[in-house]
Amino acid sequence: MSQVNDGEQGTPVTQSRLSGKREQCEGECLSKLSLNSHHTDRADTASCVSMRSDGSMGFPINFRDGDCPAGPRFESAWTATEIHNLRWASLKRKFQYVCEGTAKQQDPTVLNEIYTELYIIKGGSGKVNNEHEVRQIENSSWRPATLETTIKCNDIFKQSARQDKPVRTVLTKGVAGIGKTVSVQKFILDWAEGRANQDLIFIFPLPFRELNLMKEKNLSFMNLLNIFFPETKDFKFSKTDEHKILFIFDGLDECRLPLDFQNSEVLCDVTQPAPVDVLLTNLITGNLLPSALLWITSRPAAANQIPNQFVDEVTEIRGFSDLQREEYFRKRMSDHALSSRVISHVKSIRSLYIMCHIPVFCWISATVLGRMLNEPGSGEVPNTLTQMYTHFLIIQTCIRGKKYNERVKSNEDLILKLGKLAYKQLEKGNLIFYEEDLRECGIDITEASVYSGVCSQIFREEFGLNQGKVFCFVHFSIQEHLAAMYVFLSFSIHSTNVLNPAVNTTMANDIFSGLHKSAVDMALQSDNGHWDLFLRFLLGLSVESNQTLLGNLLTQTTRRWRGKEKTVKYIKDKVPANPDRSINLFHCLNELNDHSLVAEIKSYLKSGTLSKTQLTPEKCLALVFVLLTCDEELDVFDMSRYVRSDACLLRLLPVVKVCRTALLLGCKLTHSSCTMLASALSSNSSSLRELDLSHNNLQDTGVKSLCACLVNPQGKLQVLSLNFCGVADQGFVSLATALSENLSHLKELHLMGNIPGDLGMKLLSALLEDTESSLEKLQYCE
Repeated sequence: MSQVNDGEQGTPVTQSRLSGKREQCEGECLSKLSLNSHHTDRADTASCVSMRSDGSMGFPINFRDGDCPAGPRFESAWTATEIHNLRWASLKRKFQYVCEGTAKQQDPTVLNEIYTELYIIKGGSGKVNNEHEVRQIENSSWRPATLETTIKCNDIFKQSARQDKPVRTVLTKGVAGIGKTVSVQKFILDWAEGRANQDLIFIFPLPFRELNLMKEKNLSFMNLLNIFFPETKDFKFSKTDEHKILFIFDGLDECRLPLDFQNSEVLCDVTQPAPVDVLLTNLITGNLLPSALLWITSRPAAANQIPNQFVDEVTEIRGFSDLQREEYFRKRMSDHALSSRVISHVKSIRSLYIMCHIPVFCWISATVLGRMLNEPGSGEVPNTLTQMYTHFLIIQTCIRGKKYNERVKSNEDLILKLGKLAYKQLEKGNLIFYEEDLRECGIDITEASVYSGVCSQIFREEFGLNQGKVFCFVHFSIQEHLAAMYVFLSFSIHSTNVLNPAVNTTMANDIFSGLHKSAVDMALQSDNGHWDLFLRFLLGLSVESNQTLLGNLLTQTTRRWRGKEKTVKYIKDKVPANPDRSINLFHCLNELNDHSLVAEIKSYLKSGTLSKTQLTPEKCLALVFVLLTCDEELDVFDMSRYVRSDACLLRLLPVVKVCRTALLLGCKLTHSSCTMLASALSSNSSSLRELDLSHNNLQDTGVKSLCACLVNPQGKLQVLSLNFCGVADQGFVSLATALSENLSHLKELHLMGNIPGDLGMKLLSALLEDTESSLEKLQYCE
């Protein structure tokens, strides 16, 4: 889906009103419907309101209170058809256009013209993932696409064969900018235009960022709906059980309401006042309106706010596939030759291509590369994230018709204020903020409109919320780039180390001792990697070519720094001690233009001498980086081509986890490798389906350890080969026990060349006869 941005991060997608005659036409239509609509002449509205079949109109609306005491019965002068048509017209008007980035509100884009289907999987894990979202994107980009069951956005409420009851509540996860909000927009638009989900009688979108503004209110659920949707103010709901209503709660990660599902009071009456958070918890638990459908979207780290028992289906938006990325660029650019050049450049830089799984990054790349590749003399085309985002910032700050390379005197003030806001909110973990947050950083509310190219103001007057404004950056990566810019410029211009104030002036010309060491240490101390991208940007900004680029933004010249060589050495020394963070550390080296370790590994691979080379720990981790960021998809990993030892397997586990087939035969592995493998394969993030450990001296001890991944319900292993691994009776018994105690996914087990005992063979053979066992093939021979 062509997302130009995700609503949760302050999108390049913003809502707009229609202009010109179209706006006048629909405005008159809505006006006629909202005044005594039961007397409205249908001929006056047919051209403006989507028509439906008779079967979907003319019925009361379904609000049922389940086992709760029955509330009063309401009647209305309006028919359900009239209020239904009004909702169609209102939602179509609201959601048929998008505005990309800084596009003017008067020049919106038709959503259906740029919409590109997204890669969405159904039945995703409910497990919380607190990793940095760029790392999640990288992990998903390395996973073979054939492992997932994909669905279309409009099918998320379809009941699957494995479900024994209808789907009431769907939780859709996805990182910032991946397409959640535009998926919601497309779903609503397709309904309003009669293309999908016509069994729904009403859809009510209720974004959390706007519900936050109601935090101190005491309202009934009916009052809440009337505030958001004024057109329903005079409509009363009868208690029938014939139709579906869908409530969409977009952006759970932005919620600042205390959703307490254990201690919240029980509420069953839609006319009873209560705090807004109490209304929401009772709606989600089914105390209020149990027959209503709910769709909740969230970033992964916040998804666990909704207890699993209240979620019927989990879906996950993975962004663009390879073909969808190309489709987006071609739709975004009318010049076919230019779009081809942009695609070629993005594909040539793996770190950029991985980020293009995120639709909003495709928009950023199209904005920057489309301009630079189309304008001679625009300078070096970006090859790193820092270069891409700095060019993007330059474009965004060229306001009021100024030329691309013209300096703006107020840029330092703008960048430092927005950067301070970005950094302070990053420290607090906030990705949306309100007026008081801006004031703390010296930003007046009137200034925010001037900054709207970088800081998007989200204020949906259509919902009747005139009480405040919500702010956010176009994407969380924009916030991290600006935060890094603020830290870098504070050190460069004012000799202030924001990260470690105690080192303000002692090392004024040594950027390593003064700033980089503090940043590297801070990032590595963060278990979830939430400072990783910030670190990449901060290091990239200290490179001389990027400082030259900053000259397009600043009137003051940044100084040249000593100590960057110390930074490179410090990062290389940290690689072996932090294998789980090594991918980001190598990205940091790339930002600093140091490719020495990676180049050495590539030379070994090219010459075919890697398997004969004694690799140091840091070089082994450099191999992991090369394999995970190469152009080829990691479907099969043959370890014998590279290095052979338990120690090297430990460092290569990230590669084993993301491939579909791992060939580890004859790699001099021992029983200690099995413990590491079992832990990795038990992870929900593992993609491994086939594992060949033949011709390694694993023995019974190793097989017992390996059984841990067979009994773990998260495991996905289907084929296991242990030929000639020194396995005896105890190992066979352990395998049989593991496979019988748990409904394992294992379908094939190969045990040739081992020494089975009578008991072990008897138990394994019995599994082939067991109808509940998944085991279909067993090979063994002494």
